[in-house]
Amino acid sequence: MATWTNRERGLAIGMLVGALTLGSASPHLLNVIGGIGDWQRTLLLAGGIAAVGGAIVAVAIREGPLQTAAPRFHWRHVTAILRERPILLANLGYLGHMWELYAAWTWLPLFLLASFEARGIAAYWAGLVAFAAIGIGGIGCIVAGALADWLGRTTITIASMAISSGCALVIGMTFGGNPWLTTGIALLWGLTIIADSAQFSTAISELAPPGLIGTALALQTSLGFLLTLITIWLIPPLVALVGWHWAFSILAIGPVIGMWAMMTLRRSPAAARLAGGRR
Repeated sequence: MATWTNRERGLAIGMLVGALTLGSASPHLLNVIGGIGDWQRTLLLAGGIAAVGGAIVAVAIREGPLQTAAPRFHWRHVTAILRERPILLANLGYLGHMWELYAAWTWLPLFLLASFEARGIAAYWAGLVAFAAIGIGGIGCIVAGALADWLGRTTITIASMAISSGCALVIGMTFGGNPWLTTGIALLWGLTIIADSAQFSTAISELAPPGLIGTALALQTSLGFLLTLITIWLIPPLVALVGWHWAFSILAIGPVIGMWAMMTLRRSPAAARLAGGRR
């Protein structure tokens, strides 16, 4: 996407991450369609859709005219990237975002199931809300991408993390309560928790030296997914210790750190390279 776009790169990569988000939500819808508990059909349908996606990539996806020649990988490229303070700040913002994202995506469906069951609501509805709460993030990615190209990368990432961290703090308080309130906060959380994701990748593509963009993005992504292992693992012990009412609160720590990182990057001269000077 970066090789095909320049001025509207935030929107383009937002569309890419939005597609990823909808794909991440789709198994919950497939599960509802296939019947709760019919995991074989869900996996077969999800695997079939993934195969179609792979075929599309193989047949239709090509590098664009903005492609730059990349040097052969060497570990010194990683150390060179890590010495760049603006890239470090963008990566720290991304890590704060990832601290929250996949733990929420993993455990929100079970939270909804338990919360709805406490109100005597069928599991079917929990599955539909889980799909909607994750899938709505696809819209958030596209809208945030367009706004970031217009208003600035740091502006949108800070705003998204402020809202999502607030949702992480309060959604547990609705456990077993009014299902409409729980659903509303879940939808807002899902809309904002992923909306900023593409903008961290876009920022790296704008801050990194042209020949090292691929290495910089790979480093960012791998560190982010490595971090998710911690928070995904943390939630079940916290549920056992403090219950669903407070378990998600720990996820707010990441966005708070991420906001600090992006505010610091915003004050850096390097921020002038983001979104054509729109910080």
